[in-house]
Amino acid sequence: MLVVRDLHLTYPGAPAPALDGLDLEVGAGEVVTVLGPSGCGKSTLLRSVAGLVEPDAGTIELDGVDLTGVAPHRRGVGLMFQDYALFPHRDVGDNVAFGLRMRGDRPARRTTRVAELLALVGLAGAERRAVSTLSGGERQRVALARALAPSPALLMLDEPLGALDRSLRDHLVVELGELFTEVGVAVVYVTHDQTEAFGLGHRVVVMEAGRAAQVGPPAEVWARPASAFVARFLGFTNLVEVEVVDGVAPTPWGPVAVGGGVDGDATLLVRPEAVIVEPEGHGRWPVNGPGRATVIDVVFQGGSWRVVLRLGELTLETTMAGGRTGSPPPLVSVGSTVLVTVDPAGLQVLGCS
Repeated sequence: MLVVRDLHLTYPGAPAPALDGLDLEVGAGEVVTVLGPSGCGKSTLLRSVAGLVEPDAGTIELDGVDLTGVAPHRRGVGLMFQDYALFPHRDVGDNVAFGLRMRGDRPARRTTRVAELLALVGLAGAERRAVSTLSGGERQRVALARALAPSPALLMLDEPLGALDRSLRDHLVVELGELFTEVGVAVVYVTHDQTEAFGLGHRVVVMEAGRAAQVGPPAEVWARPASAFVARFLGFTNLVEVEVVDGVAPTPWGPVAVGGGVDGDATLLVRPEAVIVEPEGHGRWPVNGPGRATVIDVVFQGGSWRVVLRLGELTLETTMAGGRTGSPPPLVSVGSTVLVTVDPAGLQVLGCS
């Protein structure tokens, strides 16, 4: 449905490109979530596809049609902004009908379509309500109905839940997923929130400095980050710089065979669940030998505890279950010495960061 090829765009006076050779494809009915830090080009991508900014180079095709030179209102694209951009002087019905009126639909058709869309987003009968009376979640629904009203070939949403509290966001992620399935429209959904990206997307695009650093199904991206940047952005903190010689990397917990013909500088991703902690004198050692570590922090996370360890110059984190009453893990306290090793199954070799 959407094909973006080698898209470049640099804003005047900017020190670096907003888009730097970006490629993206979205299939019919597919939901693609675009995830990345502020300034990575997520919103610029949407604005380029919508025709609100003109790329310096590259092509954008929608359903086989090259959009170069096509006016924004003729592109068949629905765009929902982060702040919703509702018209405060118009009621809910007039807001939803705006695109239909601009297209020239007759009043009777507009009335029918507005009622259909408000029912779809759970606001049936709200046509005459003033925008000022709407809650944050209701504003989000009205903005979504307005974007869907002209039946766009592609729906794009820019941080649509960013202004809402966490509990409402979690609830609306479920509703949006159901709505996208019901409508069947291709969707590009921009967010910096991993819960939204992984909960909604058929595929996830992680952007870095105007490029797609990784594209894949959510489970694949989570299980196998493509680079140290992606791993850090996804929240993995256990990244260890090593020098691999003949396929073996020395580490504070013992030598690690990385395989794959890797030699030279590399980054090891150590998944938290792979970090094994035992008290000194426990007497049961993993096969690749433990290293002594100091516990520097123990943080409650609601059902589990994040344990931060210092091995020489290296800091590692792991997650442990607490006691039956929610107390910290037995025998692990700040300042105590423990023995640490890493399950090789929880290691991944990344390129040098």
